[in-house]
Amino acid sequence: MIASESSSLKRVISTRLLVFFILGDVLGAGVYALAGAIADRAGGAIWAPLGMALFFALLTAASYAELVSKYPRAGGAALFARQAFGSPLLAFLVGFAMLAAGVTSAAGLALAFAGEYLRVFIDWPAAVLAPLFLLLIGVLNARGIKESLGANLVMTVVELSGLVLVIVAVAVLAGQGQSEPARLIDFGGNGPAGAVLGGALLAFYSYVGFETSANLAEEIKDVRRTYPRALFAALLLAGVIYLAIGAGAALVMPVQQLVAASTPLLDIVHSAELGVPDGVFALIALVAVANGALLTMIMASRLTLGMARDGLIPGLFGRVLHRRRTPGYAIAATTGLAALLTFTGSLQVLAETVVLLLLLVFLSTNVAVLVLKKDKVDAEHYAVQPLVPVLAIFSCLLLMSQQPWQNWLRAGALLALGAVLYGLTSFVRQAGRARTDDPEGGMR
Repeated sequence: MIASESSSLKRVISTRLLVFFILGDVLGAGVYALAGAIADRAGGAIWAPLGMALFFALLTAASYAELVSKYPRAGGAALFARQAFGSPLLAFLVGFAMLAAGVTSAAGLALAFAGEYLRVFIDWPAAVLAPLFLLLIGVLNARGIKESLGANLVMTVVELSGLVLVIVAVAVLAGQGQSEPARLIDFGGNGPAGAVLGGALLAFYSYVGFETSANLAEEIKDVRRTYPRALFAALLLAGVIYLAIGAGAALVMPVQQLVAASTPLLDIVHSAELGVPDGVFALIALVAVANGALLTMIMASRLTLGMARDGLIPGLFGRVLHRRRTPGYAIAATTGLAALLTFTGSLQVLAETVVLLLLLVFLSTNVAVLVLKKDKVDAEHYAVQPLVPVLAIFSCLLLMSQQPWQNWLRAGALLALGAVLYGLTSFVRQAGRARTDDPEGGMR
């Protein structure tokens, strides 16, 4: 039974745990299919869109670093929007967009987990495995943030070991003369600008995940100093890894082969004959998927907690478990919603929806940091120069312009659903106040 006497959370997250949280969420499962997808748009010059996407991600990350260290509360982008614009509805829509993106992403990762890599070990229907996977993630999330991040630490190390194997395999193949440096400046017959921008949209998807850490603000030790350092360190490290993996893949695989491969990194390791069984690499990929899902669901539950505290959704979701000090009701609700979403579309459809929703959230956050420059707080915090969020706003608009209209329609439908939920919550709250003001009204 869920019980609660307080809504306070434990500050147990150190700098190291936070770096691994962000790194694990950014790397996630995307890197294991990144090279082929970007090569389809940018040819062998994979490093160029990866570099552009890293730059764009760092711009928005700077806004998060200022706002989290300035307002260290759970709630993330929704909290920043309400603080900046003073509109409960807008704050709700921003928070709901973030929440919808997180839960949708977890649903997509659950489908990925139940896909080809898992079939190496067990061939069960995805309709059974995906919800079961999310249930197990929810149980781990409910046990406690320290236990969850301890698991993340182990899974991120495993995930990184797989990427190290790929880098070693690239070095072995290059040493055998199976590399072609000219591919690194081959844009696949497309103009460099169009190829880089088109590839950057996919590459940017692989960098998102850092924003989830904003919802851990109340559980980070010395958050005003720890958060900016951990955020930039994790993003830069992820960027170096992506650039090494992407450039290495293009170096040792022909572009058409890279595009056609469903598991390009596994193919590289297999070709290098390192003596690593395919099942071992499949297990590493599954760990990467599970890690991304766990961290995303941690974010979604903490965001739900923050929105409940701000009165944007029912207060029930703002309660925490008495012993575990984790947001039990929020975890149950987000896990259930993610499980339902696994039945609504393919992995590709869910992933495309996530990208656009997050770009809308980033746009709001970058505007918010400019608006809140005039708001002074009695504590030292990270501060970014105004030019940085201005450039970040431009980058969001540029990437949003690459989205097809179907994604806009799907994201708009989700936000419309959010607006309906907000209206219902407001109606129930006002009805409750009316009954309190007129206790005999129901007898007339």
